Amino acid sequence: MSAPNPPVHTHRRARTTTAPGPYATRHIAPLDGLRGLAVLGVLFFHVGHFDGGFLGVDLFFVLSGFLITGHLLKETQASNGRIDLIAFWGRRARRLLPALAVTVAATLVLTQAFGPPPLLRYALDDAPWVAANLANWHFISDQVGYWNSADTRVFGHLWSIAVEEQFYLVWPLLLALAARGRNAHRRVAAMAVAGAAVSLFLMIVLTVPTDTTRVYEGTDTRAFSLLLGSLMATAPAAHHLARVGERTADRASLALACGIGAYWATADGQDAPSLFQGGLFLHALAAALLIAFLAQAPRTPVGRVLAAPPLRWFGLISYSLYLWHWPICLLLSEERLGIPDWSRTAVVLALSVAAAWLSKVLVEDPIRYRARWAKGRTGTAALLATIAALATLWALTPQPRTGAGSVDVTRLISTTD
Repeated sequence: MSAPNPPVHTHRRARTTTAPGPYATRHIAPLDGLRGLAVLGVLFFHVGHFDGGFLGVDLFFVLSGFLITGHLLKETQASNGRIDLIAFWGRRARRLLPALAVTVAATLVLTQAFGPPPLLRYALDDAPWVAANLANWHFISDQVGYWNSADTRVFGHLWSIAVEEQFYLVWPLLLALAARGRNAHRRVAAMAVAGAAVSLFLMIVLTVPTDTTRVYEGTDTRAFSLLLGSLMATAPAAHHLARVGERTADRASLALACGIGAYWATADGQDAPSLFQGGLFLHALAAALLIAFLAQAPRTPVGRVLAAPPLRWFGLISYSLYLWHWPICLLLSEERLGIPDWSRTAVVLALSVAAAWLSKVLVEDPIRYRARWAKGRTGTAALLATIAALATLWALTPQPRTGAGSVDVTRLISTTD
């Protein structure tokens, strides 16, 4: 028996064998930090302190595409190209729906108790669409301008959750078809590239300068962020990036992180038309490359910064923090609190973090990891019971009175713009 041949490039082999690669399931600490940055950016954008923070949603999309596609491709490798779609959708439901249901129910109760009548009226109007994971298309069809009318809707931020849920429904079906047989990764990569190109084309064609809500919230026009993340989870993309030397990868990660940070610092939403003519696409591509480099080599200087415990902690509660921060922000308006701007921000942040932590500890983690009843038939029954309970709460919540003293905030905004 002869001894195995020694590797030709020892430093490269060591780097790729310790890196997670396209099929990785182990935890990648820097990606938690990216989630933390993303949710903090969105939060500070919504309280009016960071104009470019809305790009955190884009970062969430890219991360979701990368992680979900990586797990699905690993499953195809272990099961001869097959994906158990029912099991996948069950895992997604256990991960996302319990916290969402609790947030929706609590928000309706709190808005009825403490919110002004227009806020409750719009909450009741939007809640069924949130439950159906179609909130983004509801806001588009109702012409709810994201940039100038979102502060009238306590569920206005859930358009992005709807986009992700729709992606989770359609993309695994397409991937299950493309991943069978030989060269599965190449087909999935080609499908992701083609889909991202079509999505970019639709964004450019459908953009209306006076209101970019349609292309900002549309599933078709935002799919490129999810698909670029998906592309980076495929073997062809991982193999190409693995050929880059370690020093080059370190420098590329630093350059990408600095470029993304600079873009966040200068972006200005509705007043930056270039965002919708390729800017968002380039941002998503840079984020996807950064995520892929971090997955290949998580111990780079950028990776170590992102793996810092505070950022990782915010990343671990990022989903519930995203769900809770916007209703709290609207219910604790400056007029209601009557305190300086940054003091209000501190209150909103503290309450949002507390609600997110309680949600994770009492709702998310128990149902996701420990509740046996949440799987199979009992899980389906629990889901149906939750939907029925939400429908009952929605039906029993009285519509606010619209007397002479009430003001239609949306109409007021539209007349003053």
